Amino acid sequence: MTSSASIRKKIRKHRQALDQHYSHQSAISACKLLGQLNCFRNASSIALYLPANGELDPLPVLQKAADMGKTCFLPVLHPLQQKLWFAPWRVGEPLGANRFGIPEPKLLRGDLSPPWTLDLVLTPMVAFDQYGTRLGMGGGYYDRSFAYMKHRRHFRKPLLVGYGYEFQRVTKLKRNHWDIPIQMAVTERHIHQFTA
Repeated sequence: MTSSASIRKKIRKHRQALDQHYSHQSAISACKLLGQLNCFRNASSIALYLPANGELDPLPVLQKAADMGKTCFLPVLHPLQQKLWFAPWRVGEPLGANRFGIPEPKLLRGDLSPPWTLDLVLTPMVAFDQYGTRLGMGGGYYDRSFAYMKHRRHFRKPLLVGYGYEFQRVTKLKRNHWDIPIQMAVTERHIHQFTA
């Protein structure tokens, strides 16, 4: 099995070399596929991310969701823990850089929502496999933030959907005991559903 570090290096290099037109068309195609799903149509609160390092851009999804009257959220670093909470955001609202230089909404702590209040979360990813194992950037923020889902049999909100390019799909990734699998992945070409 290829190491996580080499997979990250290879896929990030591939992503960053993508043609801008292809990236834009892929974002539109993935948005159309996601828009067909009941889990998207029925969700009232959706968390997305701002793309970095060539990630598939979810901003068309944000626009579509906002047009449908859904509340959209972006991840925000928790002030006291190495976890994510989520802040409501609309295109054009102010952003500020967090301690890693990643833009996030400028809001008061009282405006933040914990992850279990969301219906659907689009998670960025470097790679994913046929079992729903997701490889992120290595910081573990998404895994820590959704770790509570491992201990629940019911009320397993939110639905975790990996969002990326089809070439990010690999045969098999090593799954660590702390990894929280995604339940679905949406790419520019396919919708991948995973069993628990």
